[in-house]
Order: sequence, then structure tokens, then C-alpha cells
Amino acid sequence: MSVPTDLRYTRDHEWVRIDGDEATVGITQYAADQLGDIVFVELPDAGRTLETAKSFGVVESVKAVSDLFAPVGGEVVATNDALSSGPELVNSDPYGEGWMVRIRVEEAADLNDLLDAEAYDALVAAG
Repeated sequence: MSVPTDLRYTRDHEWVRIDGDEATVGITQYAADQLGDIVFVELPDAGRTLETAKSFGVVESVKAVSDLFAPVGGEVVATNDALSSGPELVNSDPYGEGWMVRIRVEEAADLNDLLDAEAYDALVAAG
């Protein structure tokens, strides 16, 4: 499975798109496929401060309920409100319309712990 090369990834299958001091976060196609049909997404309110590697929300599918983990710490500046009425966007377009939150990155050093596309591909291939 090929993943976008312009993103960074966590070992928990979240992706991160960096734009200046903001990080847009979602789950990978691999994670969405493993979960199956997503029926509910719980996200934090804008203004909440997230801690790196701590749970910030939940994704519920027909198969399972999974926590979402913050790939970087910082303040939530936006959430994808479209997911409350259309959680299936996470399955159909995980790297686009299925994004979850935008975070103002507090510590740029958090980005050093993220995987590039090649390392994430290897992680998924290893199972």
C-alpha cells in the first residue's frame, strides 16, 4: 500500500501534514481499512491543548472502537465538523476530506519522532 510522501506518520497510524506551525492530523488509509466502516468520530473542541502521544478522541467502526493519539502537542485550532454528520469521509478520503484536527504545534521537536512515508510503509508491511 502506497502512502502520500508529503506527510509524516505515527506508529499508531495517524498522519500529519505540516503547514508552518500548524499540523493537520487524520488516520491513515491502512487504519481506516483495518477499522472497516467508520460510523462515529469523537473529536476535541477547538482551544483544547493536546499532549503528544496522549488520546485526543475516538473513532468507532462496525468492528471496533479505537483511540486517536496526538502525534504532536499543542492547541487544537480546528476540528473537521463534517465528520459528525459524515464519519464515512474517513474511509473514502482519509488524506483529504477525512482529516480530523488542526493543531498549532507547541514543540517543533515533536516532529522528529514522526515517520516518513518509507518508514511507515515498512512498519505496515512488517505487520
